[in-house]
Amino acid sequence: MKKFISVKDLPSIEKAIETAFEIKKNPYGFQHLGKNKTMVLVFFNSSLRTRLSTQKAAMNMGMNTMVLNVTEDSWQLESEMGVVMDGKNAEHLREAIPVIGRYCDVIGVRAFAKFEDKEADYSERILTQFVDYAGVPVVSMEGATRHPLQSYADLVTIEEYKKVDRPKVVLTWAPHPRALPQAVANSFVEWMRETDYELVVTHPEGYELAPEFMGDVKVEYDQKKAFEGADFVYAKNWASYTHYGQILSKDFGWTVDEAKMALTNEAKFMHCLPVRRNVVVTDGVIDSPNSIVVEEAYNRQVTAQAVLKMILEG
Repeated sequence: MKKFISVKDLPSIEKAIETAFEIKKNPYGFQHLGKNKTMVLVFFNSSLRTRLSTQKAAMNMGMNTMVLNVTEDSWQLESEMGVVMDGKNAEHLREAIPVIGRYCDVIGVRAFAKFEDKEADYSERILTQFVDYAGVPVVSMEGATRHPLQSYADLVTIEEYKKVDRPKVVLTWAPHPRALPQAVANSFVEWMRETDYELVVTHPEGYELAPEFMGDVKVEYDQKKAFEGADFVYAKNWASYTHYGQILSKDFGWTVDEAKMALTNEAKFMHCLPVRRNVVVTDGVIDSPNSIVVEEAYNRQVTAQAVLKMILEG
């Protein structure tokens, strides 16, 4: 595997699940693959789980790790081509990326959507330049449009907890005080479409995701109807795609609460974290025995390590 920026980079979804469970059973069994190799983690945006889980995953694989927080630990970097660099940005990605690539064997990159230009965000300007110029494999630690490491962990978590072969999985929009990217939601739908799960997406009108991610997935605008018989409920906020980056609603009627979860088939509650309690989800739901958000977060380490195993073996 030469890069990991979407589910399409995997050998197969079955291989991905198999490798993750192999890692979970034997997390220190593959350190020979990473011996004398280094991973650089480049953060254009803040992180908690992604930074710690990916760094720990690399260490478990026997790799050295270096972390670079752009603007805090480096020059401010320019990403646009053809620009006259007479402003605040002192270095261009065109030079910085291949230099970083010469110092390591794998690069992880985290660069969110900026909500300034839909076309620029959806072209993954920063991530694409890393893939093109690094000279080493690149792992997306969340881009403008996808969060594949999170979705991989979500898949493994569902596989661990499912009680039927074809569970009903519901992705529900939830309110939030800030405009958040579509990356987690896009990626979750993209990964679930590679399975045979029953996937239902529910959100208010105006929050439709990009067609290239949704495909023919059903949208149910009635949240309570969507929850009926669900085995897993995944809550996530995202800003509007059609009215790009805008907040069209802060309707707390979409908060995931105990009454809605009672409509499900004793569904497990999932969220990528961090979560706004009593905005996205009530205390009663996230603190219940059916909340699996912590195990889901732990699986971030497992799946990051699985990605590194597949890259290093390749």
